[in-house]
Amino acid sequence: MRPSVTDTVRSRTVRVLTLIAAGALVTACSAAGTAGTASSGSGSKASAPVKVGLVYSRSGLLAAYGKQYEEGFKAGLAYATHGTNKAGGHPIEVTEQDDAGDPAKAVAATKTLVGKGYKIIAGTTDSGVALQMAPLAEQNKVLYVSGPAATDAVTGVNGYTFRSGRQSYQDTLTAGALLGDAKGKKVIVLSQNSAFGQANVDAVKAVLGGKGAKVDSVLAPPSATDLTPFARQTRAAEPDLVFVAWAGATAPALWTALDQQGVLDAGKVVTGLAGTASYPIFGKGGSKVSFLAHYFPGAGGDNPVEKAMLDGISKAGGTPDLFSPDGFTAAQMIVHAIEAGSATDTDAMVKALEGWSFEGPKGKEQIRAEDHALLQPMFTARLKGTGSAAEPELIDSIPMAAVAPAVKAAG
Repeated sequence: MRPSVTDTVRSRTVRVLTLIAAGALVTACSAAGTAGTASSGSGSKASAPVKVGLVYSRSGLLAAYGKQYEEGFKAGLAYATHGTNKAGGHPIEVTEQDDAGDPAKAVAATKTLVGKGYKIIAGTTDSGVALQMAPLAEQNKVLYVSGPAATDAVTGVNGYTFRSGRQSYQDTLTAGALLGDAKGKKVIVLSQNSAFGQANVDAVKAVLGGKGAKVDSVLAPPSATDLTPFARQTRAAEPDLVFVAWAGATAPALWTALDQQGVLDAGKVVTGLAGTASYPIFGKGGSKVSFLAHYFPGAGGDNPVEKAMLDGISKAGGTPDLFSPDGFTAAQMIVHAIEAGSATDTDAMVKALEGWSFEGPKGKEQIRAEDHALLQPMFTARLKGTGSAAEPELIDSIPMAAVAPAVKAAG
């Protein structure tokens, strides 16, 4: 990984407020070749399989997100290999492991795969898990493609770790497109007391706090099911802006509590647009919420890669959703790493990915060489309709340069 520029700001995640000029306009120094054209590298036998470990939440609190990721990965592998399931002549063998959102399980599964000779690991869904997985990549010199975990701490953590999804800082910059001047305003970040939640708090403090806002947080235990006390605490703070960063199965209970306690009527509420199953949970309150969006089906517009992803997932019996692009893009990256780099030499894989520009399901994307951030477009949206008829409507597509996180310093 090349040495980077300065690290202006830090961290996390989801959704904050106020459009910030994303420092460092990145020049696209695309790594060589397109899929199917580069050599397999390292002089390895073309028939030798490349083993890929897919470690993600097949069960647990984030299982629904894990399913989206896995379905996207399969569609992306079929697309990137033109249906052959081969890269540079090498069959790709994928082994799935369930981490259940538990860092210990993820680490154990990864160590087992690495012990069996796996050079490529992809996943996970949980930010706390990703932070435990990334060091293993450097220690064992394996390629780790992290996603959909959004914690900013994964970016630039080491030379062997990349990401296939967005990070919290990109959410924060996207939220800025929905918000006015934050100077002098009181902002509450409502989230879970977890790596994901704290990353959001850090991001909002770094971005909005840096613009003069007073930022506080209300953090609920991830295991909490009665969220009314936290909604009351948020309302009592009398904020100008509420930034909601929430993940998992308790989201319906949260939004019900926020509506019942009058939070949605008291001021501006901004949050990330979650998966399709979440649309009905906002009820009539959905029209009161401003949404930043990592992705929703159709957000890519007239994009043939998105169409290939949607068709591939649907034909396999799956349902395209929020984290489908994370899996799809991970497969694109892995195939490119093998074809333009090597089937066996991890350093060559890394070199092939650094600076690579490509068309993804969200549009034009680039892997920044300095810190391996995945630069990508982001979206803003509104919800139309209620209940089962609720669906997102695109307000704007924000190009990748406008939501590029600050370059993270090496080391």
